[in-house]
Amino acid sequence: MTPKEFTKRLTKLKSINCFNPYSDTCSVYDVKSANTIRRALLEDLLSKAIKLDIDSIWVGRDLGYRGGRRTGLALTDEFHANAYANRWELDAERVTIGEPYKERTASVIWDALDAIDSNVFLWNVFPLHPHEPGNSFSNRSHNSQERRIGEEILSELVRMIKPRRLIAVGNDATSSISRIAPSIPAFKVRHPSYGGQTEFIHQISGLYGVQIGRVQQELF
Repeated sequence: MTPKEFTKRLTKLKSINCFNPYSDTCSVYDVKSANTIRRALLEDLLSKAIKLDIDSIWVGRDLGYRGGRRTGLALTDEFHANAYANRWELDAERVTIGEPYKERTASVIWDALDAIDSNVFLWNVFPLHPHEPGNSFSNRSHNSQERRIGEEILSELVRMIKPRRLIAVGNDATSSISRIAPSIPAFKVRHPSYGGQTEFIHQISGLYGVQIGRVQQELF
């Protein structure tokens, strides 16, 4: 599968009470053609990744309303979108209006990534933003049907960019990784939300042999 074919499949993906940042446009916060811009950036990221040696894919659960819903990038909010793009020699155009949102999980993830030079691709088990009925600006866990769809897409991503290992960020990602890529070395780390920041930082520091100084100062 090519990057264009991959993003085209994402564009067609729909589920009840879900926002697809690659085909949907938020009437409250998005600029015109935000979906097209997000899709183009993801395609460009994939085009870069398939040509490089990818250390790992970090896999989270699903997009959040403060982060990936707005950026189209897993585990990445608007404060870190350009940092992600720059790692692949690209630029991320902001596609929302008003004050940008900061997502706590993305902040911890990116404090860790700032200390890592390896090529790391970010993804989720379910690549859309699932929300509670009647409240687009909320988060919910994906359901079993959505998980199956997401695992098929994650499997295609793994085959396309061929990472040397997979890093599961949290329990949901751990079970999915074991099903879709049992032959690839995989590691589980604590999700940084709900008091997991310290353990997450310790585990990532150990996996990559780096010191993540600023986060340590904040958390200890």
